[in-house]
Amino acid sequence: MTNNEPTQSKKQVIVAMFFIALLFFILGFVTWLNGSLIPFLKIVCDLNDFQALWVTFAFYIAYTVMALPSAAVLSRIGYKNGMTASLGVMAIGALMFIPAAKTSYYGLFLLALFTLATGMTLMQTAINPYIVCIGSRESAAMRISIMGLFNKGAGIVVPMVFTALILSGIDQSTTSTAALAAMDHAAREALRDDLAARLVMPYIVMAIGLLIFMAIIHFSSLPDLDLQDEESSSTTRFGVLQFPQLVLGAVTLFAYVGVEVIAGDTIGLYGQHLGVEHFLKLTSYTMGFMVIGYLLGAVAIPKLLSQKSALILSALSGILFTAGVALSSSTDNSIAQALVGWAGVPVVPNSVMFLALLGFSNALVWPAVWPLALEGLGKYTAAGSALLIMGIAGGAILPMVYGHFSDSSGAQSAYWMMLPCYAMILFYAIKGHKITSWK
Repeated sequence: MTNNEPTQSKKQVIVAMFFIALLFFILGFVTWLNGSLIPFLKIVCDLNDFQALWVTFAFYIAYTVMALPSAAVLSRIGYKNGMTASLGVMAIGALMFIPAAKTSYYGLFLLALFTLATGMTLMQTAINPYIVCIGSRESAAMRISIMGLFNKGAGIVVPMVFTALILSGIDQSTTSTAALAAMDHAAREALRDDLAARLVMPYIVMAIGLLIFMAIIHFSSLPDLDLQDEESSSTTRFGVLQFPQLVLGAVTLFAYVGVEVIAGDTIGLYGQHLGVEHFLKLTSYTMGFMVIGYLLGAVAIPKLLSQKSALILSALSGILFTAGVALSSSTDNSIAQALVGWAGVPVVPNSVMFLALLGFSNALVWPAVWPLALEGLGKYTAAGSALLIMGIAGGAILPMVYGHFSDSSGAQSAYWMMLPCYAMILFYAIKGHKITSWK
C-alpha cells in the first residue's frame, strides 16, 4: 500500500488490526508495569523519589537512542519482521530482571528496563505508521484510539496483577513510607530481600509469553507495509526536518509523553507519600480514565470530533486537572467518592483523583498528533515516524524534573511543572500542525 491510498481489503485490515491490537496490549502491559515498579524498587533499592524515577529515564531514553537505528532496521527487514524482532529483544530484557532481582543491584534493573524499551522502540516505530497508513488518514485517530483501548486496558490490569503476585502474603501497610521509616535496619533489609526475590518468577513468565507472541506474529498472515516514494526527488539525510508540522509534533509528543508518564508512573509514589494503603494499584486509576478517553475517541473521531478539536479538549482539560492536583486537598476524598465511590472502587484523596483524571486528558493526544504530524510526508514517513518516536524521550526527562522538585519542594506542588507541557499541546492543536514551511 502507499501511505495515501490503502490497497488492503476490509478483511485484511481487520486481520491486521487484530494482530496490532495484541502488540499494543503487550506494549501497555510492559510500559505501565513501571507505575507499580517505581515505588516497589524504591523500597527494594532504598531510593528517594529522584533516584526511583531513573526507572522512567532508563526506560524512555531508549526511545531517543534507538529510534533512528530502529528505522534503519525496518528499512532492511520490513515492518512485520521488525515486529517479530522487537518481541525477541523484549524477551531478553525480561530475562535480565533475574540477575537484577538476585543481586538487588539498581543498575542491573535499569539496564534490563533499557533493553526492554529497546525492543519496544522497534515495535513502536513499526506499528504506529502501520496503523496510520492501513486505512484513510481521516479515521487514523479513531484506529489509534481503538489500539489505545488495548494499550491502556493493559495498564488497568497490570498494577492489580503485579500487586497480587508480588505482595501476596505481605501486609501492604508495612510498605508505606512511614512504616518503613519505623522499622529497624534488620527488618528493612529482610523485607527488601523478600520483595526482590518475588520479581524473578513474574519476569520469567513474561519472557516466555513474549517468545510465544513472537512466534504468533512471525507465522501470522499480517501483511507487510510498503510505503512507496511519492516524489521523484532524492532524499537527504536531514530532509525530514523540512516539515515544521512534524518537528513541532515531535516536541508536542515530548511534552505529552512526559505528562502521561508523570500521571501514570508517579501516582503510586505520591500515594505512598500520602499513606494511601493501595498505592501500588493507583496506576490503574489513571489508566481507567485513559480508557474512557480512548472510548470517546473511538466513537467520536472523526464523525463528531475532529482530530484538532480532540487535541484542544485534551490540552484545556489537562491544564484544569493539573491545577486540581496542585491545589486540591490531600486528605479529603469527596471528589473520588462522587466519581468512583458508587462503584465500590477504593476512594483516594482529591489531589490523587485529579492526577488520575489526567489520564482522560492525555488519552487523545497521541492518536491526534500522529496523523497531523505525518500528513504529506510521503517517502519521509518512516523517518518521520522515528522522529516522533524520539519525542518519547519526554517520558525519560520530565519525570526526573518532577522527582527533583518533589524532593526539594514537595510532591504535590511539584506537579505545577506540567502546565507548560499542556500549553505546548494547546499551541500545536491551534496553530502548530498548520505550519507547513519554515519560511
